Amino acid sequence: MNLTKSSNPVFGKNIFSQSATTASDGVMTVNGTINKTGLMLLIVIFAATFTWRKFFGAIDPANPGVMPSGIMVWTMVGAIGGLITALITAFSPRRAAMTAPIYAVFQGLFLGAISAMFEARFPGLVMRAVSLTFGVFAIMLLLYRSGTIRATEKFKTIIFAATGGIALVYLGSFIAGLFGVNVSFLHGNSMLSIGISLFIVVVAALNLILDFDMITQGSNARAPKYMEWYGAFGLMVTLIWLYLEMLRLLSKLASNRN
Repeated sequence: MNLTKSSNPVFGKNIFSQSATTASDGVMTVNGTINKTGLMLLIVIFAATFTWRKFFGAIDPANPGVMPSGIMVWTMVGAIGGLITALITAFSPRRAAMTAPIYAVFQGLFLGAISAMFEARFPGLVMRAVSLTFGVFAIMLLLYRSGTIRATEKFKTIIFAATGGIALVYLGSFIAGLFGVNVSFLHGNSMLSIGISLFIVVVAALNLILDFDMITQGSNARAPKYMEWYGAFGLMVTLIWLYLEMLRLLSKLASNRN
């Protein structure tokens, strides 16, 4: 059984087979992972509600690009805190029961602030992004469970390469931004930029198939119980990425119409 290939960075190593066990405290199950994913999702929503309520009313609709005092602080706290806890979880899966919920809190703070800024500029956009994200999740799960899309080695290789390419483009864009270079084809609202965002959304969605497959294989490999938290954490990483890309795509479409 090959458990080695996934484009999700937290599933990028032979994590489940390395931790396979018959421990007396139980083994990983798919249902257990789903339950923990649901709990993490509730934590994200609760934390996001805090920053949303704190800043949404303070954003001037006439100048939605001007962030209220303090919103950048919460955004950075959420982003940096989420990155740190994600790295700790990725390198120490045994701590996932503690670090995964903390990751959800930080990401919720980040998403609430970011979502408030998008909503102030494009009313109704956040609800559409949330609905589409959950809709895509449900469709991908149905396609995986029905066997319509299978996580074959060829499929994994293609998605892995596409995800890696996207990461390199984003890294290049970040570096270019440090030197004041505007990467308009990635951040603008041209048809090319919209097409690129649509492609990234598709890749993010297909990563869910790999996540479902890795969680299933982890259960089959009798990974220890704490790996349910790790599997839920990995799935949340992809879901949050998909939601952010949905926000970007929908904002480009809305901006293009204006």
